[in-house]
Amino acid sequence: MNKILYFLLSGFLLGTFSSNSLASDARLENQLILALKIRADGQDRQAESRPVIRAYQQAAIISKKPQQRADYIDFYLLQKPASFMGHTLILLEEEYMDKYVGCCVSPGLGLVLQVEADTRPVQDFAEKNACTFKPHADVFDTLKTYGIRHKLPKADYATLSCRERDAQK
Repeated sequence: MNKILYFLLSGFLLGTFSSNSLASDARLENQLILALKIRADGQDRQAESRPVIRAYQQAAIISKKPQQRADYIDFYLLQKPASFMGHTLILLEEEYMDKYVGCCVSPGLGLVLQVEADTRPVQDFAEKNACTFKPHADVFDTLKTYGIRHKLPKADYATLSCRERDAQK
């Protein structure tokens, strides 16, 4: 009887944690989407990028410090699985001016996705929100360029950039 009760209670707790985790993942993804969406004015994003980065940090999905900072961009490799529009989120990029290092900061977010399904929804999102979508991206070369070491599986990757310069195109 105790074993049956133990298994029932364990299953209930596991289900509760799983549903809380799914709700948390959906909340994070919605925050990210809001920070990538363009406002009606066609210039600014609907939300700031910094709170999104902090939320992913608090969820321990990314580290407290970026793996690299270069050209005004913080690069965060995901430490735990997360998704974006049905694809696996691999890397978050936040571009902002911390201190002046030269010309041309373009505030906003970028991300790298491991393609898991049709990319048409992400492409449509990019078109509607003044973002740049690049399918079949060479992520390995990009990471190497910035000195980021990570063993990613051979897969199809795509990038999405929703920065100030993307809105000006």
